[in-house]
Amino acid sequence: MWLNSYSHFLKATIACTGLLFSSVVLPVVHAQEQNVVVINPTDSPADIVHKAANVVPSERQFNWQRQELTAFLHYGVNTYTGREWGDGKESPAIFNPTDLDADQWIRELKSAGFKCAILTCKHHDGFCLWPSAYTEHSVKHSPWKDGKGDVVREVSDACKKYGMDFGVYLSPWDRNSELYGTEAYNDFFVKQLTELLTLYGKVSEVWFDGACGEGPNGKKQEYDFVRWYELIRKLQPEAVIAVMGPDVRWVGTETGRGREMEWSVVPKDNLDQDAIAKNSQQEVLTAPVGDMMGQDLGSRKKIEKAKSLVWYPAEIDVSIRPGWFYHEAQDSKVKSPKELMDIYFTSVGMNGVLLLNLPPNKEGKLADADVRSLRGFRQLYATTFTDNLLANAKVTCALSEGKSRNVVDHNYDTSVLPKMKDGKAVFQFKLKNPATFNVLSVQEDIRKGQRVEKFSLEVKDAKGNWKRVTEGTTVGHKRLLKFPVETAKEVRLIISEVRAVPAISEIGLYRLRD
Repeated sequence: MWLNSYSHFLKATIACTGLLFSSVVLPVVHAQEQNVVVINPTDSPADIVHKAANVVPSERQFNWQRQELTAFLHYGVNTYTGREWGDGKESPAIFNPTDLDADQWIRELKSAGFKCAILTCKHHDGFCLWPSAYTEHSVKHSPWKDGKGDVVREVSDACKKYGMDFGVYLSPWDRNSELYGTEAYNDFFVKQLTELLTLYGKVSEVWFDGACGEGPNGKKQEYDFVRWYELIRKLQPEAVIAVMGPDVRWVGTETGRGREMEWSVVPKDNLDQDAIAKNSQQEVLTAPVGDMMGQDLGSRKKIEKAKSLVWYPAEIDVSIRPGWFYHEAQDSKVKSPKELMDIYFTSVGMNGVLLLNLPPNKEGKLADADVRSLRGFRQLYATTFTDNLLANAKVTCALSEGKSRNVVDHNYDTSVLPKMKDGKAVFQFKLKNPATFNVLSVQEDIRKGQRVEKFSLEVKDAKGNWKRVTEGTTVGHKRLLKFPVETAKEVRLIISEVRAVPAISEIGLYRLRD
């Protein structure tokens, strides 16, 4: 259901999802809304690397990244028709939950460690989960609560109650509106977006795709994204705009898996309208714009010919079920707690933010199977990551500047800048007693940039020899690596390749049990 902001050339649909890949062009966003650095023609490769090392996230991007876990709530008329896409002809009467409980949705998500919930306020069918003043195709003509209900209100209120951030998804494509395909539609869309941004308190994330199909009049719409972005910045300045937006990009798959080398700093050239338009004429997946669906988006080789660089982090999406809307037949196909933990490693643990979809059922609740899996995931997470086995270790590391700080205290703000000797930095840990572990966690303070290019973990064996047990490339906000179980009293993290002196905020060893 996702559209990579860099690959609007996509024209096909993804059968298992709810949104449309299309050839919509993402407009260039004013530079002041992004963290951008310009590459000069005279810059040497070393100059470019230095500039890349000093691109940092905006405050809204940093706060978004720190959430780690966000949820998508796909709910609407599709829940009651059994479809993934509605055609806009559904009667509002079909939307009639018997016991809608938004409190349960948010309570369970909060307990599972999620920080934000994004509701599909309007999907492609045009049915609004709030009583919009600008369409009759909404809950106000539903028998639910005699037409006086407001799902958006109930979800936003529940988020406030449990201290969760609230996000909105508003489909650009409206298969019900007769205005779709005309200039007046952009005015209509802005009015609905304004309702969502002004009537429900703080909005932390606004999620767009580039869905663009024919409307009832047989026409397609030219979206006024710049106008939409300006409205969001005015009404909800702290909200990130994803995925058809300047703050957050789609990772490129719907598997819950990021890249082995995930750079948050990427060439801004890929936002060039002409380049996007040119590639939009190509066949699906044959000519991605700037290769933004490739496995390498920001290495030295990728940035050396860039005209400018921008901080543009990845959101990594997946549904807990095969589909994005609830289907009873899929109750037996819900991802297990172990599968969700694996996804945590390949999303958050690969410098991304996980966006996990949990669709409420016809009753208006999260299904029992989904809740069991969510709770099981949280229990597995807690038993794995609560105690850092390095917490009481003696740490040895030469520093390039500043005072010695604790990098094993679960405090992101206590970062250290290690001294680089012969291009390497070493953090050595000596524990009081041997510990058994199979997970390494490393974090950079991304407010100072993303700088690590390669690192490894070594353990000292019984003979006093150092043995490498795992290695990785990028770190960013968080990198998690699993490896065969080791038991050791002395370990060391070696950072062997960097773009500049990195700010290491956390190093941890953990035990993940089967």
